[in-house]
Amino acid sequence: MRILGVDCGSVTTGYGVIETGSPRHRLIVAGVFKTNPRDAFPERLLAIATGLRAIVAEHRPDEAAVEETFYSPNSSSSSSLRLTHVRGAVLLVLAEAGLQVGEYPPARVKLAVTGKGRAEKVEVQSMVRMLLNLSEPIASFDASDAVAVAMCHAAMRTMAIHTAEVSR
Repeated sequence: MRILGVDCGSVTTGYGVIETGSPRHRLIVAGVFKTNPRDAFPERLLAIATGLRAIVAEHRPDEAAVEETFYSPNSSSSSSLRLTHVRGAVLLVLAEAGLQVGEYPPARVKLAVTGKGRAEKVEVQSMVRMLLNLSEPIASFDASDAVAVAMCHAAMRTMAIHTAEVSR
């Protein structure tokens, strides 16, 4: 099974595709869509959507997962609103592709990958490297976060399957 993970951002949106089906995962691709903050926001959304459509077409994931929006008292309402718009564009592309989508809060993603819900980005990046047995860490925090979202989805899927089997 292939799972696409997405870490939304209005300037940089990370993506990662893993293959899973055993206790181990295998990285297929990870990267980022970078937009120019000087461009009109609709153009930036279009660039993210176009890039994501290309990833879906090339790597044909079976399911997808997206990190939920994290609201912080320190973040501005305009940046939270922009992030929500990016998530909307991402969710639209995933729905167009007919993908089942899991949505997870950042703390759940961090907990699933590192064992700590308040892990720092460098800890997530390090654990993603270790769990995927990569020779080097994924270069971008946004891309490694996206891979972590996909890994969290795989773990939640496995847990749901096992729970359903036990309740039978």
